[in-house]
Amino acid sequence: MGAFTPLHWIIVAVVVLVLFGGRGKLSGLLGDAGKGIRAFREGLKDEGKADASGPAASSKVEAPKEDARG
Repeated sequence: MGAFTPLHWIIVAVVVLVLFGGRGKLSGLLGDAGKGIRAFREGLKDEGKADASGPAASSKVEAPKEDARG
């Protein structure tokens, strides 16, 4: 039970490759996650501004455009 099996070594190798693999894979992953969080927060701010502007702004609905094919 104390020995590493081949499955354990594969998992360790994958973790090492993800963390220390070439060309900053970890920093790239974290950078993408940061961009996603930032976009989510900006979306929440925009939603809050729309709610604060009143019901008239949020109740505007565009009429569907007619199909030009005839």
